[in-house]
Amino acid sequence: MTLSVDEWGAWHAPMSGSNPAFLVQQNSVRDAILASLNLNIFARHGDRVRMANIAQMINVLQAMILTDKEKMVLTPTYYVFKMYVPFQDATLIPVTFDAGTYAHGAVSLPRIDAIAAKGSDGKLLLEITNLDAENPVAIDADLTGIAARSAKAETLSGAAVDSINTFDSPNAVDPKSATVKVQSGKLSLTVEPRSVTVVSIEQ
Repeated sequence: MTLSVDEWGAWHAPMSGSNPAFLVQQNSVRDAILASLNLNIFARHGDRVRMANIAQMINVLQAMILTDKEKMVLTPTYYVFKMYVPFQDATLIPVTFDAGTYAHGAVSLPRIDAIAAKGSDGKLLLEITNLDAENPVAIDADLTGIAARSAKAETLSGAAVDSINTFDSPNAVDPKSATVKVQSGKLSLTVEPRSVTVVSIEQ
């Protein structure tokens, strides 16, 4: 049975000064994390989820792009989609991990989420989402049986969970290189708080 998720995404309060009926809202690091968690869910259930569309692309709800006349800015959600491009047509690889816990008030959530896949180019891909808004997470992944030669990582985070890109500061939240090491069958890196990280491993 095929499952089609025809619309998904966040629905926050409308942006100040906008027409409430137009559903224009800002897009923060929190939304980037939400996007990565949703994409990971869809990937893990790819045998059934054959279609999944984010609700809107431009200016409405969890949009990837915000515009104002001639001005345009890319949102944190846009960058998550860009970072996940290598997962397109990839083969999911089962991965087990200790998610830990992250508490916010009375709410307890898994601290990290992760998926792995083999890309169409043969590279091993690993995605790690750190839900913890305050603390980094040290990752030590066992690569036994994988002839890993090198790895590179890219991470998306911000100064705070509600950090946003604006027309005046369009690069406040954008992907940056992260340090990752591959040695003796182990992959090691530290993921920042409130972050989405994609690691590409050459075999």
